[in-house]
Amino acid sequence: MSVWLLLGAALVVAVVVVVALPFLREPAPESDLLLELGAAERERLAAEEARDRALSALRELEADHRAGRISDDDYRGVVGVLRRDAAEALRALDRLAGGGAGTSAGSAKSS
Repeated sequence: MSVWLLLGAALVVAVVVVVALPFLREPAPESDLLLELGAAERERLAAEEARDRALSALRELEADHRAGRISDDDYRGVVGVLRRDAAEALRALDRLAGGGAGTSAGSAKSS
C-alpha cells in the first residue's frame, strides 16, 4: 500500500513540475518585438501617441467646458492650441503613412 502512495506522490510531483516549467523560464529577449522597433516604427508610434494625447486633452477640455468647470474665455484660450497640436500630429501620421502633403486634406475641403 505504501509503495502505491509513493508512486502516486511521485507522479503528482512530476506532473506539477512539467506544468510549471513554462512559467518558470525567463522569456528569450530576442523574441521581444518592442526591442526591435526600427526608426520609422518609433517615429510612427511617437506620432500616434502625440495624436492620442492631443485628442484626449480636447475631449477633456470639451467635457470640462460643458460641465461649467472652465469659463468661456479660458476655453477659447486653450482650445486653439490643442486643435493645432492635434492637427500637427494628424499631419505627421499622414506623412508617415505615405500620404502626400495636403492631398487628403485638399480633397476633403473641395467636397
